[in-house]
Amino acid sequence: MKYMKLGSKPDTFQTEGNNIRFVATELATDIVISIGDVKFYLHKFPLLSKSSHLQRLVASSNEEKNDEVDISDIPGGSSAFEICAKFCYGMVVTLNAYNVLAARCAAEYLEMFETIDKGNLIYKIDVFLTTSVFRTWKDSIIVLQSTKSLLPLSENLKVINHCIDSIASKASIDPSEVEWSYTYNRKKLPSENSIDTHWNGVRKQQIVPNDWWVEDLCELDVDLYKRVIMTIDAKGRTPAIVIGEALRAYAYRRLLGSLEDAVSNGVDCTKRRAALDAIVFLLPTEEGSVSCGFLLKLLRAACLLESGESLRNNLIKRIGTQLDGASVSDLLIPANTGENSVYNIDLIMAIVEEFMLQSSDNGKANFQEDEEIVEIENLTSVSSTSKLAVAKLIDGYLAEIAKDPKLPLPKLIVLAEMVSSLPRPTHDGLYRVIDMYLKEHPSLSKSEKKKLCGLMDCKQLSQDACMHAVQNERLPLRVVVQVLFFEQIRASVASARSDPSAELPSTVRSLLPRENGNSIGSSRSAATTTTEEECGVPTSSDINSFRSMRLANNSDSSERSSGSSDINKNGEDKSAAGKAKGMLMPKKILSKLWSGKTSADDNSSSDTTESPGSINPEVKSTPSRITRHLLP
Repeated sequence: MKYMKLGSKPDTFQTEGNNIRFVATELATDIVISIGDVKFYLHKFPLLSKSSHLQRLVASSNEEKNDEVDISDIPGGSSAFEICAKFCYGMVVTLNAYNVLAARCAAEYLEMFETIDKGNLIYKIDVFLTTSVFRTWKDSIIVLQSTKSLLPLSENLKVINHCIDSIASKASIDPSEVEWSYTYNRKKLPSENSIDTHWNGVRKQQIVPNDWWVEDLCELDVDLYKRVIMTIDAKGRTPAIVIGEALRAYAYRRLLGSLEDAVSNGVDCTKRRAALDAIVFLLPTEEGSVSCGFLLKLLRAACLLESGESLRNNLIKRIGTQLDGASVSDLLIPANTGENSVYNIDLIMAIVEEFMLQSSDNGKANFQEDEEIVEIENLTSVSSTSKLAVAKLIDGYLAEIAKDPKLPLPKLIVLAEMVSSLPRPTHDGLYRVIDMYLKEHPSLSKSEKKKLCGLMDCKQLSQDACMHAVQNERLPLRVVVQVLFFEQIRASVASARSDPSAELPSTVRSLLPRENGNSIGSSRSAATTTTEEECGVPTSSDINSFRSMRLANNSDSSERSSGSSDINKNGEDKSAAGKAKGMLMPKKILSKLWSGKTSADDNSSSDTTESPGSINPEVKSTPSRITRHLLP
């Protein structure tokens, strides 16, 4: 920090309570300067020789025969006037970044101009500001922060503008040219955490990060911070990602820290609302300048602070353009006060709707600029990778909110259907959503279960999910039958691939999920409709196709069939068992279903005593409804 000393005489001011007396000479003081409760007992001549304002006030008091002059409205108060008075007496005055602006405003109030006395206080302070303070990084920030208590005079004196321009200019220079101290406590890159050395032992200069100035500016109040960031951005030399990092640091310092506690405890959040408004206003429009997680935290803060709809809509649009970068925890925004559900589902629906609008847009995008909607060409279409990421994200989000006992089923279905056109490698995520919701809502009606299960395409389940589904007592029996049916088809396909001479019937091939993105990308493929058969028992055409498939796989030779029987009975021929595994898997699954579902199904009956993990062909049993459909 820079200092400046004015005058050469020792300090001869004596403080007695609220009274400050000049005791340098034996002459009696002849004027009293009153500033609030503080009184200065001084001599007229030193003061009047440098202050034209005091000249007028003393002349007026003489007419009223009053030796006391009240200047309680002086900027900076009694401490600023004391600096001016000491300067008038020629005493040593130390100026620094903390008191220089108050002294400058007080001197302006007292009219200590060059026209009154050569080398007056205003001139000397202006020289100190120009040659020292405005050239120093941290001093400029300190002076700028002190301007708020001295408005409007500090604004009229152009001190604020000079400070802002000085700060913005330093923040915009190349980091390699930074030679002054700065605050940097955030995580650095590995190359910035230590000083590397050359092979010859010469020390390299420590790398200055691009966002070296971010933390120091967090000390500024929101209105000054906003002006500084706008000036930095206007200079056009700072990358958008650095400005985004500055906004993130400021948000954590001034907005997000202990926000929920402040709102719940009824603390005045006026400053936090102002910070949120400024941060959202300053957000760079460049892609990747701020993370989606940070935007979602701002949206969460906007909901807690009950900010305006326009601000929230602005954030929703920005989040929608980069939703693939979010995490499930980011989306778990608490519901508004008075709502039954735990999470704010409507907000996420609006974000997903914006993303789907972007993904289906025909190469154009609308942005609001100066209250006018401008349509421009959208050169960055949503990639298939982003669509996959969003589908996985929403599946994970649905699984989390499904744990909410008060979540209405229609909301969950609507949100799931909004992303039904997005590609998914499997429907395991949707199956997890269904299982989680059934677990937390055991009282669902039959029709509600049917609607819920309709979100999932059984053909798109992985083998692990199928194994879990057929043993899941919460699933409707019709869904389990359908899972078994398509698992049998998959096993038959695996068997056919192992035997190149075998060819699947066309009716079976039509039931297989297509390998292109059209079938996988839909929550329900073309072969699975929303009719009664979707979550019900396979249709007669499906059964006929299934039978044809089994005939095609078993017509090659009777040895394969007998070999499979011997494996099941004795477990000796491991090689043959490996070949027949694909065909036998559904039977094992069926056995587990048979054991686990018997008590739950009113229309099925069985006399078997098999264990869930095996099927013994020797055991005689009464065919259940499942075996009638799946084992002709």
